[in-house]
Amino acid sequence: MNILLFAAVDLVAIAVLAIGLYLPRHRRRDLVVSYFGINIGVFAVAAALSGSSVGIGMGLGLFGVLSIIRLRSTELEQHEIAYYFCALAIGLIAGMAPDPLWLPIALITLILLVMFAADGSKVLPRYRHQEIVLDRAVGGDEELHAYLSSVLPGARIHQCTVQQVDLVNDKTIVKVRFSAAAPSSGLGGPASARPVPPLPRTKPAGTALTAENHEVISQESR
Repeated sequence: MNILLFAAVDLVAIAVLAIGLYLPRHRRRDLVVSYFGINIGVFAVAAALSGSSVGIGMGLGLFGVLSIIRLRSTELEQHEIAYYFCALAIGLIAGMAPDPLWLPIALITLILLVMFAADGSKVLPRYRHQEIVLDRAVGGDEELHAYLSSVLPGARIHQCTVQQVDLVNDKTIVKVRFSAAAPSSGLGGPASARPVPPLPRTKPAGTALTAENHEVISQESR
């Protein structure tokens, strides 16, 4: 009877995690299917092994093996990894169903509450992590910070790491962690700052004549 109860608890919990929390916030249907599949699979294996003497060790081993396989199969964002481990943990806790009866329910509820709070829009809403390609080769730290400040007007730059400096093509790839500027509707605020003007491009010295110019010159020579 307990296994049916915890099967229902597991289904409700993974539905809240995948459909109630993840899907409205991040909009990836493929990962919702993945969360459901891995959760139900772990729950079934953990429930089948819960009565054996190696149940806990086998469950933890399954947790680790599935984590390695899943994380090596495709690239995931950090928040997606967090949801993935929560789906694994919910299935494992519900499948093992440790005594007393309220303990697994309390642990699953704690996981959902933490994810609801940690991934909410109110937690550090202006913090960003972005990879930016600059249209010039920037070498010094002071010059890089000054240029990023002009590219990201009003933002507070916390950290920037140069990934590549291309002197041939004149570009720089940098990863930046920053706080975005507060939204402002008034004129002259951060939201109304002017964009950085592009670098001037010089024309080559020997510019070829177009077909139209060539025709005009030919007519004048006649």
